Amino acid sequence: MRERTLVLIKPDAVRRRLIGEVIRRFEALGFDIIAMKMIRFDEALTRSHYGQYAAQPFYPALSEFIQSGPSVALVVEGNDAIGLVRKMMGATRHTEAAPGTIRGDFAHDTTCNIVHGSDSPETAASEIARFFTEAEIIGR
Repeated sequence: MRERTLVLIKPDAVRRRLIGEVIRRFEALGFDIIAMKMIRFDEALTRSHYGQYAAQPFYPALSEFIQSGPSVALVVEGNDAIGLVRKMMGATRHTEAAPGTIRGDFAHDTTCNIVHGSDSPETAASEIARFFTEAEIIGR
């Protein structure tokens, strides 16, 4: 089934010049990038996107990290995009991410873990709407 998912290329990947490599991996598997923009998280966007973690002890470090530099937001579209993109990203904890996955190959820390991807169709729809208007999404 054709799906859309949000991918965020986080500040650590942007600093390390990995934007192209991350996008290349998605395109190599036949996914379409149908929207893309560079963004900067502020406190309001951080709370909107990561607010479910606000009471967690790791939230201050997450908030500081995600606001530390620009990120790139993408809408990735393709067959089974949500599950396959998450498999390509690898486990959230960098020590558990398999070699060959984006996090397994590039992440050095659990907080600074290169990418974010939506975890369900409902989350994808909500997250895409948070970062893009319908006019900014170019369907194929």
